[in-house]
Amino acid sequence: MRRLVALAMMLAAAGCVSQQPAAAPPVRRVQAPPPPAEVHYSPQGLENVIGRTAAYLAAEFGEPDLDIREGPARKLQYSRPACVLDAYLYPPKAGGDPIVTWIDTRLPDGRDANRVSCVTALLEARRR
Repeated sequence: MRRLVALAMMLAAAGCVSQQPAAAPPVRRVQAPPPPAEVHYSPQGLENVIGRTAAYLAAEFGEPDLDIREGPARKLQYSRPACVLDAYLYPPKAGGDPIVTWIDTRLPDGRDANRVSCVTALLEARRR
């Protein structure tokens, strides 16, 4: 009987303790990561592409096989048996026609190709 009385008193005392909601975790402000560093590569041998307009590329390489526009950006793709060239054009900060600021090159099977070799091969194929 004493045990029941002791148990009842403990339960009654436990019921008197106020239950406060758990404090919300502090707000953690996450700072946005810095933009990725610009990747630079030597434009030597790429003078016929880097800094050029779409009209210039069309005159040098012919009409692109793919022309994609998204907002101010534009991607021109030239696909030949030797390689595939993707030229990315963006408007200059000072304004004017979009110019090529970056290129990707690959072999038709998807493996990376040397940029200069690909541009040279595309120019030679056009001149034949």
